[in-house]
Amino acid sequence: MKETILITGASGGIGEVFAREYAKLGQNLVLVARSEIRLNQIASELTEKFGIHVKVIPLDLSELNSAERLFNECTEAGIQVNVLINNAGFGLFGKFVDLDPKRLEEMMLLNMVSLSKLCRLFLPSMIGKQSGGVINVASTAAFQGIPFFATYAATKAYVLHLTEALHFELKGTPVEVMALCPGPTQTDFFKSAGRGSFGYLQTPEAVVEAALQGFRLGKANVVSGMTNKVTSTLVRFAPRAWVTGAAAKLLERGSK
Repeated sequence: MKETILITGASGGIGEVFAREYAKLGQNLVLVARSEIRLNQIASELTEKFGIHVKVIPLDLSELNSAERLFNECTEAGIQVNVLINNAGFGLFGKFVDLDPKRLEEMMLLNMVSLSKLCRLFLPSMIGKQSGGVINVASTAAFQGIPFFATYAATKAYVLHLTEALHFELKGTPVEVMALCPGPTQTDFFKSAGRGSFGYLQTPEAVVEAALQGFRLGKANVVSGMTNKVTSTLVRFAPRAWVTGAAAKLLERGSK
């Protein structure tokens, strides 16, 4: 039976790969991002190749009340969302006191507020139907404070903790909620964040493969990549001040 998968931040990177993987499975899609042109290109390709229905919703989820607009548009179109993938997000690199306050607010609205609202808006129908689920894209940045990425890391810690709590609250139901925690990935994230190259980068395909496997297994969170899994585990046992300092040195090297 065809399901409908709603993916935010679907115009590239991890979000686009999620769209392609679900299209291969024959699922219908709702693709959300700011770039209408790019979304239409992806929609046209996937519709022609897989014979699925793809609805494009160009929307900036860093704006106030954008989550409600997205939910209302789906409701008015009679779309029943089976799986919600909250992938949209961005980061800002630099000293906290030097960053544009408006951009910081937009990042918090997108990474935390809109994500939370979309969970709250779409989960009740999934619970009512006793099927479906949510994948919230967090980050390995969620496991420690990161100087020069301070607010971004804090937003992703929020996403991870919220998602793990929702996963627990929904135990005993068929509805799954999972946090995906990728490390550095081959996307435009670092370029848009104003930061240089990072070294080893996972492919978005590898990240999505790990995510879908973990989602099928009903995991509360998935850290993609063995190195990322080891690192995210070790930081929990190391002194927090040492971990923060190590993260700062790593980022400073990459920004030069």
